[in-house]
Formats: sequence, C-alpha cells, structure tokens
Amino acid sequence: MAQSSTVVPAFSASAVEQICRVLAEAVTGSQIPNLIAPLKVPESPGDEQNTKWKRLFNAVATRQNRQHDGQPLLRLISEVMAPVRFGSQDDFGTTRALINERLLLSGFQVREDGKIKPVRAAATLAEAQQRADDLRVELSRRCVHPDVLRFCRAELLQQNYFHAVLEASKSVADKLRSRAGVSGDGSPLVDATCSLGSGPRIAFNSLATEWERSEQTGIGTLMKGLFSTFRNPAAHAPRVLWATSRTDALDMLTLASMLHRRLDDATVR
Repeated sequence: MAQSSTVVPAFSASAVEQICRVLAEAVTGSQIPNLIAPLKVPESPGDEQNTKWKRLFNAVATRQNRQHDGQPLLRLISEVMAPVRFGSQDDFGTTRALINERLLLSGFQVREDGKIKPVRAAATLAEAQQRADDLRVELSRRCVHPDVLRFCRAELLQQNYFHAVLEASKSVADKLRSRAGVSGDGSPLVDATCSLGSGPRIAFNSLATEWERSEQTGIGTLMKGLFSTFRNPAAHAPRVLWATSRTDALDMLTLASMLHRRLDDATVR
C-alpha cells in the first residue's frame, strides 16, 4: 500500500461508493468490524442493520473527512484484498479486476500480492477496464489467436466468462465452415469435414502415415469435445446453473486458439 507519509488525494464519494460495493461482495457482515478497525471509526449501535457496502462506505467517508486524504480507502482495500482471505485464485482475480477497474481511474492498482501501488491514472472507463483485466493480459502472453479474441472481445472486457466461452467456441465452428465451404454445426459438422471415413475435406496433415491419420482423428475429437463441453451447455443452460470460472475460460480459450491455428494451416481437399 502507499506509505502513510505519501499524500494521497481524497477520493470522490462516488469512487468510494463503487469500490465499497465491490469490496462488500468479498466479505461477510460479521467480518466488517475487524476490517474497519484500523480506520478507528467504530460503528454506532444499529449500524449492522445497514447493507455491507454502506457500512464500509460510512467508515471510509468518516475517516477520510477527518484526515482529508485518500489513505483510509487504500487501507480498507489492503485489508480486504489480502490473498489469504480468498478461497481460490479465481475469486481473488475476479475481485481484483473489478476493484482495479475503479481504482485505476484514480491512479492506483491492486497488485497480484494484494498490495496497492501508484500507477498512471486511466483516462477513461474503457481504458481502466482493459488494463484491469488480467485474463486478457494472460491471453496475450499465451499468444492466443486473434480470431478467438475477435469473437469475444466485448465479453472479455466485461469479465463475462460464460459468454466469452460461448462466443469463442462459435469462432471455431465458423472457421471450419468457412474453410470447408459447407454448412452445419457441432459434431455433425466435424464428421462431415474432418472424418477419415468420409475422406476428409479438411486435412490437418498429409494423412500418409498411421500417426498422421491418428492426429487427424484426434484434432476432430478435440473440436467435438469443445462443442460438447462448452458450447452446448452454454447455449442451452441458464447462466446461474453453468458458471464459468476464470481458470476454465483461460484453458478453453487456449484450446480454441490451438484449433484456429490448425485450421489456418489445414489443406482443403
């Protein structure tokens, strides 16, 4: 966190509110007294009846008004964002990204270790969202195929992993149809274009050896698995019943990227 001797401009009431709303989703009501204790702003009788975000907001706003700087909010963020408090890396990563979307506008960012560092302030909300999304950074590091990102760029910007998975799986089917010049979808599309039995229209190698024919079948099976595991449930199940974690989304988008590259290099027969 920024050192206590560092002058941190006071945050606007709207910034404090938006950040407290995100923090409230990561804590329980019973944890709030301990989290705000370092601010030395004890709650009044009956305050526990307020919503969680309002209790956090009141403590930060009261302390900020007393000392006229933004250190109280940074202190609260550091307390809540201690990685040990989270049950999984997915939970921590999601909360961190949402906090950073708001915090970057004020020139601060939560690091991967939960500490806060000063950074160049984002000029717009769109810039803050893009810089806050560590999934996009990881996808870039993995050199994920641009056609995957083209299909789900908006969903990734919103951390909407459920629909990002759905759109990315559509991108593979779309390229398979385009390259083969046929219609269809899902497993029937793969069988019609990649199956050895039908004399594949899309060949991923020369098919001259047993190993190459096995690879052809294997890539087709991966595409079928992609559609069955991700696209079909995502297309037909309610989102609340088929949640997609950050880790699953990252793995799936990487698989989709590999299939795109193989389709790019395939021969149309």
